[in-house]
Amino acid sequence: MALLSFENLSFSYPEASVRALDGVSLDIEQGEFVLLCGPRGCGKTTLLRHAKSVLSPHGVRGGRVLLEGVSLESVEVSKQAARIGFVMQDPDAQLVTDKVWHELAFGLENLGVEESAMRLRVAEMASYFGIESWFNREVRELSGGQKQLLNLASVMAMHPDILVLDEPTSQLDPMAAAEFLSTVRRLNLELGTTVLMTEHRLEGLFDLADRVVVMGAGRVLVDGDPRNVGQILHADGDGMRHALPTPMRVYFDVMSENASDASVPIGVREGRMWLTSFVGEKPAGGRLAFDGDLVEPGAQKGAEGKGPEGRGAANEIITRKGSAGRAAAEEWALELKDVWLRYDRTLPDVLKGLSLRVRKGSVHAIVGGNGVGKSTLLKAVAGVVKPYRGTIRILGEKVVGRRSRELFRGALALLPQDPKSLFVKDSVRDELAEMLEDRSFSKQEIDERLHAVGERVGVANLMDAHPLDLSGGEQQLVAFAKVLLTEPRVLLLDEPTKGLDAMSKIGLAALLCDLVAEGIAVVMVSHDVEFCARHADEVSMLFDGDIVTSDTPRRFFAGNAFYTTAANRMSRHVFANAVTDEDVVQLCRF
Repeated sequence: MALLSFENLSFSYPEASVRALDGVSLDIEQGEFVLLCGPRGCGKTTLLRHAKSVLSPHGVRGGRVLLEGVSLESVEVSKQAARIGFVMQDPDAQLVTDKVWHELAFGLENLGVEESAMRLRVAEMASYFGIESWFNREVRELSGGQKQLLNLASVMAMHPDILVLDEPTSQLDPMAAAEFLSTVRRLNLELGTTVLMTEHRLEGLFDLADRVVVMGAGRVLVDGDPRNVGQILHADGDGMRHALPTPMRVYFDVMSENASDASVPIGVREGRMWLTSFVGEKPAGGRLAFDGDLVEPGAQKGAEGKGPEGRGAANEIITRKGSAGRAAAEEWALELKDVWLRYDRTLPDVLKGLSLRVRKGSVHAIVGGNGVGKSTLLKAVAGVVKPYRGTIRILGEKVVGRRSRELFRGALALLPQDPKSLFVKDSVRDELAEMLEDRSFSKQEIDERLHAVGERVGVANLMDAHPLDLSGGEQQLVAFAKVLLTEPRVLLLDEPTKGLDAMSKIGLAALLCDLVAEGIAVVMVSHDVEFCARHADEVSMLFDGDIVTSDTPRRFFAGNAFYTTAANRMSRHVFANAVTDEDVVQLCRF
């Protein structure tokens, strides 16, 4: 008997014309690690929330959810809490207490666990998850990765049979995400905890899962072994093939019709082994090829050229449509000089003498671990928080002293990490129209502008939906459309790919290229190193409140041992400076 079963489950949100779930039948067996994936809006999160009664969304439902053959509606809420652990996408959304130790004990207190047993479980979880060193800290002092690990530990303290995770790594830096996923897999292998997880970033997940389930339009499309699922998605030419792990994409593109199920690599280690056998051993320092030219390691061409540092390289998915990205060195859209900032006099500095310059008509990515100050940097530029020392200039003018209306109309726009913070209306159309209320546009002009931005961002079909009924990726795009209506010249993006599927990322990349061609500067904080490697002009790393390095994506990611792309990690022993799967494929064809 399956531990958790969805039987012909259908669901519609209020006033929605299309079902979010349409006859989903799925069994999760005891001890399995099941990865649930699919494009934005396909019903993944809606399905997961039906696995726990208190989280089930409001709407019209058909079919059943069973816990070991018993209808979930018949299982007491307290028993559900004990047997079904749920970790949400946003770490802060699940935290309810002020202290780490209290958060660990909170669920056990609600279950009525005796104090002696509670103390033992809390101590055990703190030790297992490595929380001892911050056991007595305030929750608000933790980084995003620590908060998510605390959520997982708090859930596991109740000894659940199944762990349900809804994009748990979407707000974690690459190393924190890898550590989190490793811990989840350890729980699955060592404790036998069943895992049902949904994610958009599938790198490093396929090789952990026993089964991969792909959803589309509220239905289960593919269900099977990770290798077979990858082969099916590739053979069908499905858009989800772009979300496959880098080793699989490289293998399919290189081997083409010679690909076989048995030899498909699904993780970096297998990808490295396959690449070694395909290419043969080479000393680290092999040659790179771009636009047909062989470039020796260490040879550098200018940003105007078509060498490894040029943006016109043939291996790029998206190429710039104009020369606006070639701004002269003195044409800065954004300048920060010796910026110091703390949130309170009694608290330590978050930004410590930070200096940064961003060219007009460029994409500048800022990466770094959770809690190092990336979002604070964007807020400082937007005037949301005030530095106590240093200067910030937007388009040559100081931010300090400028009125918000002047700053945010035609000059600067900020897309926050939580798109819901921008939503105040009952429909997407009204959300977007709000941005034009104080402009002297006719109704026809407003409709035309809304249609244009909706088509441009990919939300034209969502105009009548309630923003809070949308998936996380759809909310992200609606918020993006909203800030674009301010017609900014400097665009600040805080985790813009969060919640987006692979096809939406390709669309976002194309949109960024268009904006850059118009001379707009984009400053992007992101944990998505693959996206940054492909689409940024420059990458800066923020550490301990300051920028420690800035460089082109190729030099930045190829020079890192851990903070780099899967393509670089699987190929660096045979190819020098390959940082995207397109790089590796091109080099394999020599």
